Amino acid sequence: MDKLRILYVASEINPFLQTTDVADYVRRLPQAMQERGAEIRILVPRFGLINERKNRLHEVVRLSGINITVGDEEKPLIIKVASIPNAKLQVYFIDNDDYFHRKSVFFDKENNFYDDNDERAIFFCKGVLETVKKLGWAPDVVHCNDWMTALIPMYLKTTYRNDPMFKDTKSVFTVHNNAFDYKFDADLMSKAKAIDVSDEALSHLHTADFEGFVKIGCAYADAVVKAEEHCSDSLNQIFNDAPKRVELDEEDEKFSESYYNLYTDLMS
Repeated sequence: MDKLRILYVASEINPFLQTTDVADYVRRLPQAMQERGAEIRILVPRFGLINERKNRLHEVVRLSGINITVGDEEKPLIIKVASIPNAKLQVYFIDNDDYFHRKSVFFDKENNFYDDNDERAIFFCKGVLETVKKLGWAPDVVHCNDWMTALIPMYLKTTYRNDPMFKDTKSVFTVHNNAFDYKFDADLMSKAKAIDVSDEALSHLHTADFEGFVKIGCAYADAVVKAEEHCSDSLNQIFNDAPKRVELDEEDEKFSESYYNLYTDLMS
C-alpha cells in the first residue's frame, strides 16, 4: 500500500494559535499519523492573532492568487506556510485581508460574534480545496474538525466529486464541543452555493446556526467521530443520529491505532 495521504483541516493548531481543545487535537493527531508513515498536510486560517514574524510564516506565491466566491463576491486567496518547531510538519495558512486580519478569532473585544463568520467559514472551506488542487497533492483522507470546516465533506460530494484530485478521497468530520449562540442571516445558503450544490444539499443550513453546520458535516462525511466525551445533549443527539458515526477508543495507548485503523478502513 502506498503512503496514506491525510489532509487535516481545522480552525487552529498549536503552537500557532489555541483558543479551544481543537488546537491540541490537531497538533497531536497528525504527528501520530506521521509516525506511522502517513504523508501529512495541515490547513488552518491565518487569524490575525498569529504573529507572522515570530512564527516565520511566509507567503507561497505559486499557491496564492486564486479568487474564492462567497455569494456574489470574489475574494483573493493568499497562502502562507510555516513549520511546527521540533516536528517535520508543515502548516499551510489560508489568508485574506477582509476575513482574517482582525486581532481576534470569532468574537470581537466586546465578545460579540462576528456577523461574517459564516462567510469566513465558506471562504476557508472553498480555499482549502482549491489550495490542495494547486498543490497537486491528492489526499486519501480529508479530516475536518469543528463547525468551521463542516462544508468540506459536502463540497467533496458535490462540486468536487468528479475532480481527479478528489475522486477517491474520503472525509472524516470530528464534532467538537464549541457551540455558539448566534443565528446567521437568511442568505447563508446562497453564500455557500457552488457548482453542483443544490438547495437540498444545503438544507441542514436552513437553521443558520452552529448545529446546522455540524449537521451538514455529519451528513456528508464518510466517517463522523466525536473529540470530547462530554458534549451538550443536543450535540450528542446530532452525533448519535449521524449514519456514519464511529466510536473510537481515544485512550492514550489506543489513540494512534484507533485513528490509523479508521483511515485505512475508509480506504479499503
